[in-house]
Formats: sequence, structure tokens, C-alpha cells
Amino acid sequence: MKTRIKYLAIFLLLHCANNAVCQDANFSQFYEVPMLRNPGLAGIFSGDYAITSAYRNQWQSVTTPYRTFAIGIEYKKAVKQNSNDFFTIGLQGTNDIAGESRLRRTQIFPVVNFHKSLNSEKDTYLSAGIMGGPVMQRFDPSQLTFDDQFVNGAFSPANPTKQVFTTTGFTYWDLSAGLTFSSVVGSDTRFYLGAGMFHILKPKVAFQKQYDVVLNPKYVVNAGLSKSLNDANKLILYADYFMQGGSKLIQGGLMLSHDFLSNETQDISLTGGLFYRSQDAFIPVLKLDYNKLGLGFTYDINTGKLKSASQMKGSFEVTLSYKGFTKSENSSLNKVRCPSFY
Repeated sequence: MKTRIKYLAIFLLLHCANNAVCQDANFSQFYEVPMLRNPGLAGIFSGDYAITSAYRNQWQSVTTPYRTFAIGIEYKKAVKQNSNDFFTIGLQGTNDIAGESRLRRTQIFPVVNFHKSLNSEKDTYLSAGIMGGPVMQRFDPSQLTFDDQFVNGAFSPANPTKQVFTTTGFTYWDLSAGLTFSSVVGSDTRFYLGAGMFHILKPKVAFQKQYDVVLNPKYVVNAGLSKSLNDANKLILYADYFMQGGSKLIQGGLMLSHDFLSNETQDISLTGGLFYRSQDAFIPVLKLDYNKLGLGFTYDINTGKLKSASQMKGSFEVTLSYKGFTKSENSSLNKVRCPSFY
């Protein structure tokens, strides 16, 4: 029995070790969850507040689906009424459920980002953000099967098992930080460049205390660009580069946004494009913006090692966002300059 428990512990530790290298929650619509890209990106949007939710369902055609949920809340405000400096406070939560054991990871991260104006004549900002909080990780042993549940070659979940788990969950603390430089070129182009570091505290993520599995720091570089082509069309670019341990990830792509209606009372636009995640998937993107609401869809076309088993079926993802301005005198809408992006 001890040997079997040891093998199961090794399996869970290997899963955690894999997470320690490269398995933080990641979305195909990563631009909709900016705080998971870099805490320094919090608040860099057009508006005073933003609420964004995301749902991802992955590998349903291969095994038990991996499901990831996320919700982010951001609120941006000027430091004082006559100041061009801003600050953003926010909250980023995620919940990830993986495999038959329902290995679950839930994180709740408060975020603070300060935007310092660098130019008195145009929108140029240096933003410094920090994010951190608890991460709860656990699994359900009742969903696992063991060899002593096979009797005369037949398995039954009603057969008792002698396997005992002393620990099925634990909590650790995590911390991330980042910087972002954002500015404008001419009157029709906005861009930002960012860099950040996740898992600064190098938390231990093993279920068994006798094992020392450390979550490696993750380094990230971000970029974004929005350029108006004419009164109705806009070209948008997003890209990320992640490096963690011996693993690297590049993701990015282009979108074209068309405004069907844009005035003081209504804004309706449709955005489409194509993204790519290195050695993993091509990702068609479609998004509809209706006034303050945004609804986005993606579907991964798998190009990685599991493309044959999955028949190139990856995952689908949907996001729902709500962004707008407050009616206060201190709203960023009333400012000549504020950190913003599409």
C-alpha cells in the first residue's frame, strides 16, 4: 500500500512540477485578462472601470476536460482632480479544474497599479503594478481508481480501497510585479511595452511536505499596438513572451476592428483576427462590442503534439466584458490625458 501511495504522490508531484514550469492559467483571449499577463497592464484601457470574465474548456476530445474560469475587476482614478497621474485598483480571480481527480487551483489576487505621466503634451505613462494573494490547491481522491478496487479482474467503485491520503489540499501565497510604458504616435496610434515577473516568492507547491517542489519565477514581455486605418477601421496587435525555468512561450496576433456605429449615444463594432500560440495552436478570434458590453469567442486549432489524438481540436473560449466611465468630475473621460488602449 505504501508503494502505491508513493506512486500516486509521485504522479501528483510531477503534475505540480509541470505546473511549476509552465502551467499557469492562460487564455487564448489573453488581452481580455491583462492582469494575468502583467500587473503593470491593469487600468490601461479606455474607461474608468472594467469587469471581465472568461471561461475556457480544453482537451474535451482527448480526456476529461480541463476547465478554467477567470474574473477581473479594474477601477482607475486620477490621483487628484488636477493631476495627470492615475492609479488603478483591481482584483483578479481564477479557478482551474484539471483531470479526473479534479485537481483544482483557485487564486484571489488584489492588484494595485500606479500610472505616472511622463509628458505634459501627450499620453505617455510609466505604470508600475503589483499583484499577490493566496492560492488554494486541492484534489478529490474519491474520483481516483486503485488496483485493490479490481476484484477477479473486474473494477467497481463500490470496492473499498486501503489507500489513505493525509493531505488533499493546501494554500500558498504568490506575488507578481510589472512595469508598462504606454504612449501615442501621432494622432492615430497607441502602443505599450511591458515587462513583469511572476512567482517572486518562489512558493512550494508540493502536496507532501517531504518533497520540495518550488514554483519557478516566470518572466514576461508584453506588447500592444492600436492604429486607426480610417474613421471606421482599426488595426490591433497583441503579443506576449513568457520564460519560466527551461520553458518558453510566445503568443500573439492581429485583429481588425470595424465600427458600424460610433457616436455619443451608441458604439457598435465587430472585431476579427487570428492569433498563434507557439507549438500549440492557431486561434481564430471574433468579438462583438455593443456600447459598454463586449463578447468574445475563440477556438483553438491544435497544432501541437496532441493534434493527431485530438483531431486538431483544441479548446473553445468565451469572454464577457463590461467597461465604461463614471459620472464623477474626476473621471478619466474629463482628462486631457489618461493611460488607455483599445
